[in-house]
Amino acid sequence: MKTVTVAWKLEIDHEQVIAGTSSGRNPESAKLQALVDVVALAERLIRHFADLRGLARASLEEIQQVKGVGEVKAVEIKAALELGKRLTLHRAADRYRIRSSVDVSNLLMADFKEYEIERFKALLLNTKNEVLKVIDVSQGGLAGTAALPRDVFRQAVRDGAAAMIVAHNHPSGDPEPSQADLQLTEDLKYTGSILGVTLLDHVVFGDGRYISMKERSLM
Repeated sequence: MKTVTVAWKLEIDHEQVIAGTSSGRNPESAKLQALVDVVALAERLIRHFADLRGLARASLEEIQQVKGVGEVKAVEIKAALELGKRLTLHRAADRYRIRSSVDVSNLLMADFKEYEIERFKALLLNTKNEVLKVIDVSQGGLAGTAALPRDVFRQAVRDGAAAMIVAHNHPSGDPEPSQADLQLTEDLKYTGSILGVTLLDHVVFGDGRYISMKERSLM
């Protein structure tokens, strides 16, 4: 509803904004014009890069190709995107409790959407299934990434994690677990049982979708 209200107000006030700005009689119109300009720039950016994921992946040079965006503005845009991502992670990771794969998706989906290569992450949890830390374990190419059990559990043991959830993405966009994914899950589950760190789930992310091996009864 707020979006509709703003769009409606921008539409009916557009001519007043231009008139007020040019005459210098209405400071509020200048503020509204600045808002109009920001909305117009946002629309150009989304059209140019197709969606927010494309914008997040874009380099400074690529962003500067958009009309009205210079070097300083491009840096500001990248900084705003990074701050938004960090704020989301900060809020989510502040003793964020994992109750289901939906919680895992809420925490990690935004990151995995940006990756064009395969990356492997681990959520380190305490006895209440609250997130202690999110760690990057490994990254690879389009075909896959090598995540060894020792790499996965090294930080977990160091930080005294009681449990763990691992996750990785498929750049192809299809989150269906491969045979290699299933084998790795079994290896991690076995290693965790020896080290006293329970593997609760392995979540595979695709293009806006994910599959929980636990909920699929694949582990």
